[in-house]
Amino acid sequence: MGSEELEAPLLPQIEGGLHEPPTLVSRTWTESKKLWQIVAPAIFSRLTMYGINVISQAFAGHLGDLELASVSIATTVIVGLNFGLLLGMASALETLCGQAYGAKKYHMLGVYMQRSWIILSACALLLLPVYVFAEPILLLFGQPRDIAAMTGAVAVWFIPQHFSFVFMFPLQRFLQCQLKNGVTAYASAAALAFHVVASYLLIVVWRLGIVGIAVSLNLSWWVSPAVMFLYVTLSPGCARSWTGFSVEAFSGLWEFLKLSAASGVMLCLENWYYRVLVLLAGNMKNAQVAVDALSICMSINGWELMIPFAFFAGTGVRVANELGAGNGKGARFATVVSVITSSVIGLFFWALIVAFHDKFALIFTSSMSSSKPLTSYPYFWPSPSSSIASNPFSQVWLWVLGGKLWWRTSTLEAIT
Repeated sequence: MGSEELEAPLLPQIEGGLHEPPTLVSRTWTESKKLWQIVAPAIFSRLTMYGINVISQAFAGHLGDLELASVSIATTVIVGLNFGLLLGMASALETLCGQAYGAKKYHMLGVYMQRSWIILSACALLLLPVYVFAEPILLLFGQPRDIAAMTGAVAVWFIPQHFSFVFMFPLQRFLQCQLKNGVTAYASAAALAFHVVASYLLIVVWRLGIVGIAVSLNLSWWVSPAVMFLYVTLSPGCARSWTGFSVEAFSGLWEFLKLSAASGVMLCLENWYYRVLVLLAGNMKNAQVAVDALSICMSINGWELMIPFAFFAGTGVRVANELGAGNGKGARFATVVSVITSSVIGLFFWALIVAFHDKFALIFTSSMSSSKPLTSYPYFWPSPSSSIASNPFSQVWLWVLGGKLWWRTSTLEAIT
């Protein structure tokens, strides 16, 4: 053995010294940047789309207590229950598209999205009776006849909005799995701007009342999926993942349905529990005031819930990307970073609610009878504020626990 070989270093030298493994701080910072690249636009898009409903409730509240109660029940209970189920079913795409993207099987993203459209369309059709028979259903649950009658009429007007969920949710997940969240943010901003203008014209200028609220809400919810679909079909940025409509989307529907159903049940149970409270409020004395006050409270809670939903989606994409690339430790670390970040944000909004609990009612109504219960923190806000604090933590872990089942039932072989 020559002297040169004996003098060779045991470890390879790297310019600038030996290569050191990244520290916990640097790993956390790197993962946070990747997470926020997905979550920040997702938060914006979800807040703006939910803000469309909040704006509609605010306009309704200034029309009268009965109008606010009717629109609140229609948006919070009737639309909200279906929203939760369809959103959960579409969330299966976060796993499938995320793994396909991580495994560089780009063409499967478009196929999965089309399968989701088919499954969600069938589900939306099955849910139509909830809108059509909203009045007798509400009467069955003890709602006052005047509130049930107006809510039933409003619910029928909201059917076009119901079908917008079928296309919007899969499009959002299709884009965010490719880190094209800016597109969803711009689409949501366009929808919100359109809604503000349309609501002002239809309700304030032309004085169409409840009908104006329903029309502006329907049109606005279709703006976002229309913008996203145009981008997907026309932009070169989706050329590898969208190759047009394919008959392959009709294969494997049963397996896709089982995965979507599991995802839908997992999320909708979390989303439904507080919406039932609005129905129960209709059985109280002075039901209009009770429903108005509680629906305002639940709207604030629901608005904040869009942030955990964004982390729910972001965690799904990050974990699925790492698993698709065969990096299990990276998937676990992404989960930890997401849980800690979302929990801190939840505590911030909890403090915000506690500090300004007596100011939020002014957004929704000018009626003193409806806003009075909300100004008394000891009686009204503790449960919603604690829910706001725990929502981010529970939503992310809800995805993680459900994700373990998904990973077992949809392995990498399933995306070939």
